[in-house]
Amino acid sequence: MKYERNFYQIKSNDEILLNLKDELKTVGYYSLPFQDVGEIETYAASIKSKYIYIIGIGGSTLGTKAIYTFLRATNNYDKKLYFLDTIDPLRINYLLSIGDMNDSHFIVISKSGSTIEPVSVLKYLESKITICNGNCTVIAGENTRLFDFAQKNKIRAFFIPENLGGRFSVFSVVGLLPLSIIGVNIKNLLKGCQIVHESFFNEKEYYDLIINKARFLVENKARFTVNIIFSYSSVFKDFNKWFVQLWAESLGKKNINNTRQGLTPISLIGPDDQHSFLQLIMEGVRDKTVTFFKIENLKDESVIPDDTKFSIFKSNYMNGKSFNDLINFQADSTYEAILQEKDIPCDKITIEVIDEINIAKLMYRFFLLTSSIGSFLQINTYDQPGVELGKSILIRKFNS
Repeated sequence: MKYERNFYQIKSNDEILLNLKDELKTVGYYSLPFQDVGEIETYAASIKSKYIYIIGIGGSTLGTKAIYTFLRATNNYDKKLYFLDTIDPLRINYLLSIGDMNDSHFIVISKSGSTIEPVSVLKYLESKITICNGNCTVIAGENTRLFDFAQKNKIRAFFIPENLGGRFSVFSVVGLLPLSIIGVNIKNLLKGCQIVHESFFNEKEYYDLIINKARFLVENKARFTVNIIFSYSSVFKDFNKWFVQLWAESLGKKNINNTRQGLTPISLIGPDDQHSFLQLIMEGVRDKTVTFFKIENLKDESVIPDDTKFSIFKSNYMNGKSFNDLINFQADSTYEAILQEKDIPCDKITIEVIDEINIAKLMYRFFLLTSSIGSFLQINTYDQPGVELGKSILIRKFNS
């Protein structure tokens, strides 16, 4: 008797860890926490312009924007950072009007070197101001048209390694350079990544947290198809968008049996979305998991005053409470309400304080969670074939 099979089987945690250790040799993001950033810091210090514009889209900007939005509320940066991550002319011209183009530096990012959105914006900028080595830096794949453009015009260029995908690139020069230019401590960013990386691969705290959550999501993927992050603070707004791309573009794939896989990400901001989406979570179809984020210390001491003028509202329980406490009470109350339903899988991540180490730890944790799920699903976590057709159709439309 001869027997062959290709059944999809969920592998053991040990096998997944071995798979990821094998990926250390080939997948670019794993080595980023341990890089030497001296050259990046030296070049960043040479940029004196007040207004820094990043021209890119998707993975070229989302991670950097996530970190910047998280940090800027509690840090006073001398330079202004703007993201030309759009082809909406109204948005482009508005952003350009905010700054002074003669006191601006433009960082153009495209791994392929020919992504239509940033190239279009770059060409538009040239119609407004001469793009040269004094006001422009290029970050691109080697031997690409954008890289060649930089060399031809004597513009400083950094290259993106071939084994580093855009959505995993924020802790490379893609994110570190613009963040360093405005004054973010990029060494602390990498320190946060190192903490999670070493804990995970040495099978300590982060290994247990990440691998067990990944296994749960994969074992229950047919039942809980929607994964919600519920972030309690506006500083998470762009982190949420970064998560959506990471989750959707990495995990929406066909596996080794050509079976379609994927988990659907949804991002919410609390308390705003308590007044919209929470009803669906609480009493709708049980097809969702929820992960809460909160910040213990927002570095803001604003207090709700005890003012007799407002006694009519009978809300004395708020008097003297800080807004920091109020938003965290709301996060905890919503989490407890969902727990009481007993059939909605949920977890909560509390960040102690807003700083570089904590945002890096959070993002690197999600890198490893995504890689772990991809390995469980037996897919290629790092490609994105599903987006290529739309790009080719767009090019044909422009050329027709």
